[in-house]
Amino acid sequence: MTKADNMLAILWMLKQARKITATEIAERLEIHVRTVYRHIDALCASGVPVISEAGHHGGFSLLQPLAEAPLFFDADEQRALVHAAALARESGYPFGDKLEQAIRKLKRFTRPAMLEKLQEYERGMEVLRSVKGFSGEEIMEKLEEASAERITLRINYCKNGEQTDSSRCVDPYGIVYWQEKWYMVAFCHTRSGIRSFRVDRIQSAEVTGEYFERPDSFSTKAFFLNGLMDTAVENPNPVTLRIQAESWALEELCNHWYMQTLLIRKLTQEAVFEVEHEALYTFVAKLLLSYGQSLRIHEPAGLNKHLAVMASELADYYRQGSSS
Repeated sequence: MTKADNMLAILWMLKQARKITATEIAERLEIHVRTVYRHIDALCASGVPVISEAGHHGGFSLLQPLAEAPLFFDADEQRALVHAAALARESGYPFGDKLEQAIRKLKRFTRPAMLEKLQEYERGMEVLRSVKGFSGEEIMEKLEEASAERITLRINYCKNGEQTDSSRCVDPYGIVYWQEKWYMVAFCHTRSGIRSFRVDRIQSAEVTGEYFERPDSFSTKAFFLNGLMDTAVENPNPVTLRIQAESWALEELCNHWYMQTLLIRKLTQEAVFEVEHEALYTFVAKLLLSYGQSLRIHEPAGLNKHLAVMASELADYYRQGSSS
């Protein structure tokens, strides 16, 4: 093994044993005792508090607090962990308190100079959300644990627009974070099929004691995305949409979560998409209208007339509102 591998192995031995001798370390790693002493000196030089006791019952051990210390995180890794914690905190991550505990531990065992730099990085990044904070951490934790342990849950779920919730048993296959909301993908016993459920509409979740098997090839992410893009998947006769636009508008449009799946070709100021007919004249038309005069539609010709009608109806609506 390399020097770094040996030093790491020695450190793990020190963490796992109350006391260990140089001879015992040398025998386990099959290296010379003098090499063990050199590695111990190197660990001490790097800041690891190794205690050395001489005599018949002597040996090496670690200062006790190091048993809880995070190991071998450099400055970039520490910065990434702190930033990830900030993102998770705002998304309603179900184990946010444990993550914060880990970050506090990380800071507690960081050298003062590095800690000051880490705090500067932490203050330098803020996460802003367009919706109010998530308050379903308790249910999220139940869903995550049930998914990992393959436990069937009974949930009370309130569909969009309904005043009362319904009870059903589900097999949680996984959870997905999408557009600042959490979703559970699960096999619904009531519908006898896989469905997506908004977590903030789950009123309660209780363990049933029953277990399930999730298909090995099942992908929670793939199922959820396919549900979002049904029109893109089932698109036997697509309509060619050719757009010329200002650079910022074209870039934004091509990176849109739906439009990027339909993109065929992108040039400096032009993009070509293939869109399902119904989606083109409903959802996509409304999206294009929001860009105003920053884009022009070259294909299909009928879409320009459709957008003109939509814009006229919208203008009439607001004129009526201002005159009443």
